[in-house]
Amino acid sequence: MSVYVDDVRHGFGNMVMCHLWADTLDELLAMVDKIGVQRKWIQGHPTLSFGKHRKASWVHFDIALSKKAMAIKAGAILTDRFGPVEHTSRLDIASGEPALVERGNRMLAMVANCRAMREAASA
Repeated sequence: MSVYVDDVRHGFGNMVMCHLWADTLDELLAMVDKIGVQRKWIQGHPTLSFGKHRKASWVHFDIALSKKAMAIKAGAILTDRFGPVEHTSRLDIASGEPALVERGNRMLAMVANCRAMREAASA
């Protein structure tokens, strides 16, 4: 089981944010407690999230870059911008529901293709 943080950079006011998520809710909440992010900012959870944050496509936190550094120091795994898509695709596949499995496999193939194109462009 693991906690992940991606390398995206989204502006939010005067902050730059990225995403933090985990394989399990317990791991995610333990990490935000450790790095000092308030639990109320969780997104995508059916009961813990509030308002528009409930509609996020996966359970995660948006965190500032200073918290990202703390999370990595505490053991979070750095991923690229495709990490969240990879994560949600694996959840779809694990569901066993045929339509979700198909979508998950299609999305993982797309991620692999995007990474290959980026690697080829930088070579």
